[in-house]
Amino acid sequence: PSNNIYGSKFTPLVVVELASDTKEEAIAWLLDRIRDKQQNGGAELLVEQLSPGVVASEKENPNMFLVGASWQRLLSGAEDVGLFKEFSDGSMRGFTCATKNSFKDFKGEGDDFLSMAECQYIIKHELDTLRAKDETHVPGYTHAKLYPGKSIVRRLQSKGILVQIFPLHEKEELKRLSFSWYKKIKLSLQPLDDIRHYYGEGLALYFGFLEYFTFALVPMALIGVPYYLFDWEDYDKYVVFAAFNLVWCTVILEVWKRNSASLAYGWGTLSRKKAFEEPRPGFHGVLGFNPVTGREEPLYPNAKRQLRIYLVSLPFVLLCLYLSLYVMMIYFQMEGWALSIHDENPTFWTDILLFIPSIIYAVVIEVMNLIYRYAAEFLTEWENHRLESSYQNHLVLKVLVFNFVNCFASLFYIAFVMQDMMLLRQSLATLLITSQILNQFMEAFLPYWLQRRRNKKMIRRVQKRKLLEDKELPLANQVRLEADMSTYLGTFDDYLELFLLFGYVSLFSCVYPLAAVLVVLNNITEVYSDAFKMCRVFKRPFSDPASNIGVWQLALEAMSVIAIVTNCALIGMSPQAKAYFPESDTQLILWIAAVEHGLLALKFILTFLIPDVPKHIQIKLSRLEFESLEALKKKVRTGYRVFLDGGRLHNNSIFNQS
Repeated sequence: PSNNIYGSKFTPLVVVELASDTKEEAIAWLLDRIRDKQQNGGAELLVEQLSPGVVASEKENPNMFLVGASWQRLLSGAEDVGLFKEFSDGSMRGFTCATKNSFKDFKGEGDDFLSMAECQYIIKHELDTLRAKDETHVPGYTHAKLYPGKSIVRRLQSKGILVQIFPLHEKEELKRLSFSWYKKIKLSLQPLDDIRHYYGEGLALYFGFLEYFTFALVPMALIGVPYYLFDWEDYDKYVVFAAFNLVWCTVILEVWKRNSASLAYGWGTLSRKKAFEEPRPGFHGVLGFNPVTGREEPLYPNAKRQLRIYLVSLPFVLLCLYLSLYVMMIYFQMEGWALSIHDENPTFWTDILLFIPSIIYAVVIEVMNLIYRYAAEFLTEWENHRLESSYQNHLVLKVLVFNFVNCFASLFYIAFVMQDMMLLRQSLATLLITSQILNQFMEAFLPYWLQRRRNKKMIRRVQKRKLLEDKELPLANQVRLEADMSTYLGTFDDYLELFLLFGYVSLFSCVYPLAAVLVVLNNITEVYSDAFKMCRVFKRPFSDPASNIGVWQLALEAMSVIAIVTNCALIGMSPQAKAYFPESDTQLILWIAAVEHGLLALKFILTFLIPDVPKHIQIKLSRLEFESLEALKKKVRTGYRVFLDGGRLHNNSIFNQS
């Protein structure tokens, strides 16, 4: 913290980096708007330019600014964003400056009332809501058009004038979190409250789900090991295992909903109202009026967007699915070639050769998923969705469909076309193990290695050869070092990985019961590698006030429905099941369809019987709603009484005058 021109303590919370060649008038204009009073349309925040590093370099960008805020401003910002905090009676309520002293942790001036992550989220919100007044363009940039009500930050981002906005790490707090999270090997739960305090609810919910999913897999793993060791080909017992698995799929997803509701209630995001969504930075169109806000903003015809989706995006996705199936057929040819060599002259080396096609195919799958991901992002951007939520939903759908086909098509083909259970078992094991190793390498170790190389150059310049977190760097160097760190792109890839692992466990569990054991081992290492990359590899992300895992809950539930159909079909194909119906295949198919429908019905009954929100939280939410309605009625009655009294006084004065 340093004293500044405002005479108050200035704690830098957020860094705003503009392009190094940004024109002076644009910088002066932006800083004025950030500092200006709220009633004048400013953000009323504190800004200071970052001083040069210990050893100034010509490459250093001079246009880096530190943004902070006074405590009074942060508290009014907490009210603006609708932050929920614990009230003195233990309930979670929306924070207001008028009732601030009734909140549990509010002491003195409220210095420690908001966490650093919440303060940074408030500053980000205030910067995002900076709007153009009567400017027609960004000063010095005639091509960067503005109009009343246009988000300034979004325009600067889309024109490349604003490079990035990121929150600063808090070294001491990060050290403590690192130690309790991943530096000591332990059998305790993750420090979810500390993760939420430092990174926000969105990330804490991801780690909460990762931990929950790992524990939920333990019963499956414990049952799977004896099945794997003792009764490999006994399908009668697999019927029991598959039935257990199908009930397990449904129950764990329903119980997770309750768990996430409890976590979200405790963190104050469950009853928090969603903010009105502004257009995305990349959204463009013809200028018009938004009928909801009455503001001038770009409008883009929905019919045009639908044409782009159905005439370009959909055919592209189908073409990619065709290519994926084509690559799969090449894999089967390789598999056949390896098998023929092994059959001619079985040796130790030909035994190893049998696994090579599956390993190559697993690597190709990961590469194709990666390339397709970039293409899907480009296409979804081109579709020009107005809202971020709509963009995310379309992107998730594209990526999920392709990943599902790419990762599981070969397994479905082996199971239902080739009907080779030994090959299915081998392919499932190879795909699972190879994808896990590749994911760990790509997600944590490769970015860390690249980060270390970048850090070493910087640390050499500051003549400090020790590791970054062991040595206290001057603020200017810490900021520049963090500016060069990789940007965390959100939990999308992490959830996608868990979705695919859930598929490997649930779809073919009756053939390969050991899948759950492998996924448990993967998840344990995933907790540590993800924690490590959040603390050491990436810039600190802005807090995301999530109340659940969003669209991924639906994706997992869809996977559990597919799992019921798949497992019933696999059991129906077993020799033991066929032995019950030697005369007629039709009878067998009808029986399997009946069992499958029965299990689906059981699944939906369980979904209906297990409430999404625990009873005690429902009561608290209902009580809060009742109290707010009563307060509103009282306010209306008081206002009405004042209005009547005012009218009576007015009439009396007229009467007296007359």
